[in-house]
Amino acid sequence: MIEPHPTGGYILEELAVGMVAEKRVAVTEGRIGQFAEASDDFNPVHMDEAFASKTAYRGRIAHGLLSASFGSAVVGTILPGAGAIYLTQSLAFHRPVRIGDVVTARVTVSAIDEASARVTLRCEGLVGDDLIMDGEAVVRVPRRRRSAKA
Repeated sequence: MIEPHPTGGYILEELAVGMVAEKRVAVTEGRIGQFAEASDDFNPVHMDEAFASKTAYRGRIAHGLLSASFGSAVVGTILPGAGAIYLTQSLAFHRPVRIGDVVTARVTVSAIDEASARVTLRCEGLVGDDLIMDGEAVVRVPRRRRSAKA
């Protein structure tokens, strides 16, 4: 498990396949409300217990993209960190997340393309030992600057 780089972000040459970073985030009523405000997604399955209790989930669930955003936090602040730019992200959701759950967002470097400065990341979200979502991201990562020719 790696920690954030002292400069805020890893550059391409500092990355290696197999590097892993995690962040644990509690899902709260407040976070769900803030995400609804930010995304303008007020689906009652997220916001209204009476409505949600009549669904297949038998109660409110968090927005899937709220949980996915915790992975984005890992990518932007730990691995690779500052300077990483998302190019693609695939996601599959496997289980609902509820108020009170703690989501562990885990990002693992799975491939590095040095020619294009692109890094492929395996992204997972877990609540306890249960996989709630997974997918793959491709990000562009800063590289060392080449020295100027005289």
